Amino acid sequence: MTSRSKSRNAPQGPSPFAVDAATLPEGKFTDPDTTADGSPRAEVPLLELETLWLCTGTLCNLACATCYIESSPTNDALVYLTAEHAARYFDEIERDGWTTREIGFTGGEPFMNPHFMAMLEDALSRGFEVLVLSNAMTPMRRHQGQLLALREAYADKLTIRVSLDHYTKNVHEGERGKNSWDAAIGGLKWLSDNGFSIAVAGRLLPGEGMVAAREGYATLFASESIAIDTLDPARCVLFPEMDESKDVAEITSACWDILGKSPADIMCATGRMVVHRKGESAPRVVACTLIPYDGEFDFGETLADANVSVKLNHPHCARFCVLGGASCSA
Repeated sequence: MTSRSKSRNAPQGPSPFAVDAATLPEGKFTDPDTTADGSPRAEVPLLELETLWLCTGTLCNLACATCYIESSPTNDALVYLTAEHAARYFDEIERDGWTTREIGFTGGEPFMNPHFMAMLEDALSRGFEVLVLSNAMTPMRRHQGQLLALREAYADKLTIRVSLDHYTKNVHEGERGKNSWDAAIGGLKWLSDNGFSIAVAGRLLPGEGMVAAREGYATLFASESIAIDTLDPARCVLFPEMDESKDVAEITSACWDILGKSPADIMCATGRMVVHRKGESAPRVVACTLIPYDGEFDFGETLADANVSVKLNHPHCARFCVLGGASCSA
């Protein structure tokens, strides 16, 4: 994994989102089949490909303090996906009869990819619901005219989820850097004022309750006349913290009954992501949006190759998906 290059927008000082946990001990998440204590590791089969994510690349106008994918203005570890690449996967879905409902675009900042608008229109024209993850700043605003045309043509088939790390400027800019708040709120207001289907994604601070966080966002949106129902978990998505260097329990096959959960609840049961790593000749399909670099979660060049079970051999599998109960999909 490449090191993160900081931009002039990068936050200074410690992030408020640092996970308050001990360092992950050696021996955990090392064997795909068994946990550190020798128990069978949990795994998740692909039940159906409900959501296909396309990572448009890791280049971004920001370099956030705790970006799990290390996006920045200079990190091109994942290079730009092209419209031709995207069409190849859309064609495979149609040819092989995948029951895919949703195409998700993530980055980096998708609107920085020069091929993005063509990919977006292609996905919508094929009848997919589309979810775009964006910071709603200058790269998105450059495409206002095209976005308005797509909203007019496809209405709520297109949803833009804006990253707003907290309902306070101080905390948001502690993660995303100075001058990031006003631009994000401005982009969010533009989307709301123009009738787009919108959502926000934030994260809970250590010790902050879900109810208090949703009330905080509700107060903010009311003051800014932004039309988002913060009680709807699909419209105000609050993610658990992520830090793969911090300790977390491994998930064994026995944990499903202990936790009262099912493999079907985990996002890799219904999703995969396409990435194009720098230096590789073609895009690859990986298990999910959270683990783009680890070869253990790389399943090949096609969706057919990726029709395999995912062994939950990564801290993100435990902290974000199983114990956190989170999913990146709408």
